[in-house]
Amino acid sequence: MPITTTVITGATSGIGKETAIALAKKDHALYLLVRDTVRGEELKQDIIAITKNKSVYVVHCDLADLESVRNAAGILKSSLLAINVLINNAGGIFNQRSESKDGFEMTFAVNHLGHFLLVQNLLPLLEKGQARIINVSSEAHRMAKPNFNDLQWTKRPYAAWKAYGTAKLFNIYFTRSLALKYGPKGISAFAVHPGLVNTRFGTGLTGIGKTLMWLARPFMISAETGAQTSIYLASASRIDAKSGKYFKNRHPANTSAAATNEVGRDRLWELSMELIAPFLT
Repeated sequence: MPITTTVITGATSGIGKETAIALAKKDHALYLLVRDTVRGEELKQDIIAITKNKSVYVVHCDLADLESVRNAAGILKSSLLAINVLINNAGGIFNQRSESKDGFEMTFAVNHLGHFLLVQNLLPLLEKGQARIINVSSEAHRMAKPNFNDLQWTKRPYAAWKAYGTAKLFNIYFTRSLALKYGPKGISAFAVHPGLVNTRFGTGLTGIGKTLMWLARPFMISAETGAQTSIYLASASRIDAKSGKYFKNRHPANTSAAATNEVGRDRLWELSMELIAPFLT
C-alpha cells in the first residue's frame, strides 16, 4: 500500500508527467490536479499500466481560475487525512498579455497565484503530513525586474519573457517564505530549476521568443532528465535541513541577487494574500 501521498499540478505532459510516473513507481499515492480531466484520466490509465500502482486519482484544477483551485482543495480536504508532498509543477509563458478568469495577468496567475492559493487552502493537510512543497522555478528568474506597483502589466508594455522570469522569481520568493513561516510546523519547501527541457513549453511564442526557442532546441534535455530534481526532492531522505533552497541537478544552487531580496519577498506574500483573500477556506 502506498504510504506517501503526493499532489502534483501540471502532470499531463513534460516533466510533470515524468515526475508522476517515477513517483508512482516509488509507490506514492498520486493526486493529479489537471485542467483537462480527459487527458488526466488518460494519464492515470497510462501510469497504472506502466507502474501497476492503482493509487492514482484525477482532480480538476484550473490554476487560472481561483474558484477552481478552491474547489480542488476542498475535494482533497474531503478525501485525505494528510499530504506528504505537493509539487507545484504547472506553469507557462504567454506571447501576448491576457487575463485569467479573475482578471489577473495570466503569467502571474498560472505560475504563482494559483499555486499560492492552493498551498494556503491545503495547509491543514500539509501540516499533518509534514509535507515537502516543491515549486518548479527556472533560471529565467535571473532576467526578472519585478514591479510591485504593476504586477498585472497594465502600466507598461507587456514582455513575455520578462513576465515569465518575474513569475519564476516569485516561485523562489514563495519557497523561501514557506520555509520560514511553516518550517516550525514541519513543512519544508524547495525551488527547482529543471533545466532547459525539450517539451511543448513556449510553443505559442512568436517573433524573437520563437526564434530563441528554436535556437535552443538542440541543447535541450529530455523531460525525463528534467524531472530528476523534482523526483529527488519528493523522495530523498534527510533533506529537510536544506528547506528554502533553490536546486539544480539535485543540488542547492546560487540564485540571482534579486532572489535574496527580503523586502520583495515579504511584499509578494502580502500582496498575494490580499489577492486570494476572497477564495480562502
